[in-house]
Amino acid sequence: MRLSRFHLHTSRETPADAEIVSHQLMLRAGMLRKLGAGLYTWSPLGLKVMRKVEAVVREEMDRAGALEMQMPTVQPRELWEETGRWDKFGPQLLKIVDRKQAQYCYAPTAEEVVTDFARNELRSYKQLPVNFYQIHSKFRDEIRPRFGAMRAREFLMKDAYSFHLTPEDMEREYRNMHAAYTRIFTRLGLEFRAVRADSGAIGGDASQEFHVLADSGEDALAFSDGSDYAANLEMAQAAAPGPRPPASETMRKVATPTQKTCEEVAALLAIELARTVKSVAVIGAQGFVLALVRGDHAVNEIKLAKLPGMGDYRLANETEISEHLGSEPGFLGPVAPARPITVIADREVAAMADFVVGANQSGFHLAGVNWGRDLPEPDHVADIRNIVAGDASPDGAGKLAIARGIEVGHVFQLGQKYAQAMNATVLDEAGKAQVMYMGCYGIGVTRIVAAAIEQNHDDNGIVWPEPMAPWQVAVCIINPKNAPEVLAAAQALYEQLNAAGIETVLDDRGLRPGPMFSDIELIGIPHRVVVSERGLNAGTFEYRGRRDSEAVALDAAALRARLGIA
Repeated sequence: MRLSRFHLHTSRETPADAEIVSHQLMLRAGMLRKLGAGLYTWSPLGLKVMRKVEAVVREEMDRAGALEMQMPTVQPRELWEETGRWDKFGPQLLKIVDRKQAQYCYAPTAEEVVTDFARNELRSYKQLPVNFYQIHSKFRDEIRPRFGAMRAREFLMKDAYSFHLTPEDMEREYRNMHAAYTRIFTRLGLEFRAVRADSGAIGGDASQEFHVLADSGEDALAFSDGSDYAANLEMAQAAAPGPRPPASETMRKVATPTQKTCEEVAALLAIELARTVKSVAVIGAQGFVLALVRGDHAVNEIKLAKLPGMGDYRLANETEISEHLGSEPGFLGPVAPARPITVIADREVAAMADFVVGANQSGFHLAGVNWGRDLPEPDHVADIRNIVAGDASPDGAGKLAIARGIEVGHVFQLGQKYAQAMNATVLDEAGKAQVMYMGCYGIGVTRIVAAAIEQNHDDNGIVWPEPMAPWQVAVCIINPKNAPEVLAAAQALYEQLNAAGIETVLDDRGLRPGPMFSDIELIGIPHRVVVSERGLNAGTFEYRGRRDSEAVALDAAALRARLGIA
């Protein structure tokens, strides 16, 4: 490709509404153009990169035995009502009405459609297992679309769905897809980690997320430095604490006139923050609940919501707090509530002695509090806190560290959730109808492009991993109009590299070296070769790798070796 014939429109200015690096650089490089909130046109340059990702995804899905198909993006309401998700999916589900007043949604995912396909196409266990996938547009009506391709409303996604006769076979395919995803992200040249995750709106029995590691990542990931344990912070389990020590203090009321936070109370009493207990008042199915975590910890909303009766909990309001505890927020605690309450204690709190809690009286806390003596044992004890860096790994090997990640893939064991709801059955060996087991496997193709930039960039622009770069090599011509021999040499090199299987672009736009090199660095081409009159006279080319600090002069043989040409 000659750049003089390619649409390349770069900018030196950083758009004011672009908050993160990938959004800024994709706009500056001309990869994206905003059409509306969360809606983007992908330019020829952006599409070249996206297609590189898509090709690797398709090759590995085919290699793993999945079968490509394509399903409609506009889906009838009736299917979503069969699974109960027409209402449960929430406002992200874009609902539309046709001219006959029939209701549809624009697909955010395709479990309903593929299950409908399977229940009409699959009749016998002999047709199983089977894995169908597509690479297709999705739409989720984000409340605040932002970060460009990272959180757009319309995006390209690879979604796959497998069908099985037994849970064991479902688990086998889950492992197969996990291996395929590992190959995909490895081939794309990304630093990534697979972590245990919450299944969210998709549901199912088990799931893992694949994250590209980047400081700008929205998700916090916990991983052990002594094993392969890794989990999203939402799902990371805290190690079980040791036994509760015996009480050594008497309970006493201490004045804390303006100290409402655990940090302030600990500072006033000159004690460690870990000796205080934080009380979070919520309303669950059983009524008023006080969730207790150590003062240096935070309640994990996902873990708390998974406890019986807490699925739809909400924070208690001040009126409810006053009715049950007789106090204002900032001085709350589980000792002697005004009305009966349910107490859920984190495992760390249940193992504490001589701790400090609110006294349920404005301006006071209680110190030296002990379970069984000063208040009843908690109604429920569970792991309800976020882990923190330095915690022991729950598998007993090493300590946990925390990194930031960008979710780019997710694999689920759905079990029979959708097949049961939609009566998707096959006949087993005995001729009996058997509800199928399902797996679900998604990759955000457009999000991978943005995530790769977040992980690979510098002050000059994008630094693509080679498998994702729009071209591998840029041949740049200095003064092509006034030096025909330079143009001829550059053209010859360009043709030789492409003939050798190295995707090469020829920058024949006639720009001055500064703007030309800036463009090549901005769009992230891994290798730059400059052909100039001075170089030809010396029998050399000027070579610079995108990550190199300086350019070097190489003769033709050395250049071929540097580019991996025999």
